[in-house]
Amino acid sequence: MALNTKLLAWRWSKQGLDGSMAGKSPREVLLQCGWSRSVGGVSPYLAIHGRSGSSREAIDKAVAELEIYELPSARSCTYVLPQEHFALALLMAQGGGEHAEIALLKRYLGVEQPDLDRLREAVLSALEKGPLDPTEIKNEVGDKVRSFGEEGKKRGVSSTLPPVLGWLQTTGFIRRLPVNGRLDQQRYKYVLWKPNPLEGLLFNREEALARVAALFFQWIGPASLKEFQLFLGITGKLAKEAVAPLKLASVDDLLILPNEADSYASYEMPSKPSYRLLGRIDPILNLLSGIPSDISHPIFMGADIEKVNSNLIFNRGRVVGLWDYDPEAKEIVWATFSKSDSALKEEVEKMQAFVRDHLGDARTFSLDSPESRKSRIKALHAVDSR
Repeated sequence: MALNTKLLAWRWSKQGLDGSMAGKSPREVLLQCGWSRSVGGVSPYLAIHGRSGSSREAIDKAVAELEIYELPSARSCTYVLPQEHFALALLMAQGGGEHAEIALLKRYLGVEQPDLDRLREAVLSALEKGPLDPTEIKNEVGDKVRSFGEEGKKRGVSSTLPPVLGWLQTTGFIRRLPVNGRLDQQRYKYVLWKPNPLEGLLFNREEALARVAALFFQWIGPASLKEFQLFLGITGKLAKEAVAPLKLASVDDLLILPNEADSYASYEMPSKPSYRLLGRIDPILNLLSGIPSDISHPIFMGADIEKVNSNLIFNRGRVVGLWDYDPEAKEIVWATFSKSDSALKEEVEKMQAFVRDHLGDARTFSLDSPESRKSRIKALHAVDSR
């Protein structure tokens, strides 16, 4: 993919990574930069802190007060997003994974709709007592859960409980509650969601797609129709229908909101470096099908940026290096593809303090661990770029 430094720097600015969002609340950050993909790692923390300077405690408080939350959303994946978008996210998730699993139960495992309805009602009744984890829910609902044994293993579904919990989430009846209030783990209880965020909704899924289209191009445009389609996991036809009301303009073979076309045309890339250490799935990456790079460095070992497991160092929207956290040494190990400067070293020190003092570790995803990271850290140590 060809490198367009102006486009990268423009997106960098739109994403609030140029310092323009310093001091903003976690909710305000996600309203501007877009939904932050969450997979049990620290990327949501890094995304918000890297833009606003928010502490982990402030981010966790915003979660606890439902100003932001982790919900199933586009492609049935989980994202951390602002309260204004809760209903949109749930509508984007509907028809995805849990619905496919329910269809599988009916088609291959002999489950009938009345069985599912009884289980849904039993789960909601059990949660009236307060938050419960999956094992506690199963104990409460008893024989209303049907287990499938070996046949279920072949189909990838152990019992009727996980698909029903998924359906209740995407329809807004329940939500997952992180047991320690943190976003970088995957231990949850379930709690009733009252009022249901979809209650009294005045728009349907088709209208929701159009609303998300407008948000998408606000967050990251110029972008391609294909990138919008991939972000939501929808067909090309649905993507075209969703963006049609926006009357997008064309620039650099990409699409942009018409009221931003002139600003982009006159935009000049900042002359001074602007560094950020971000997570592997930061919104600036996750909203796009890929990020251009002119880098050909041995540390990539021939892989695309999309296949690198380390976190990333950016300069004005361009990937310029990699980093990981060594919890034993309590330090960030990093490398760039050219000699670093004092501004980058200062940014590394700031992020190192945030990870060490607020997060304790920087897992890129739920299964990442200090042990699995050793080979990456060794490779970073071997690069002389400081």
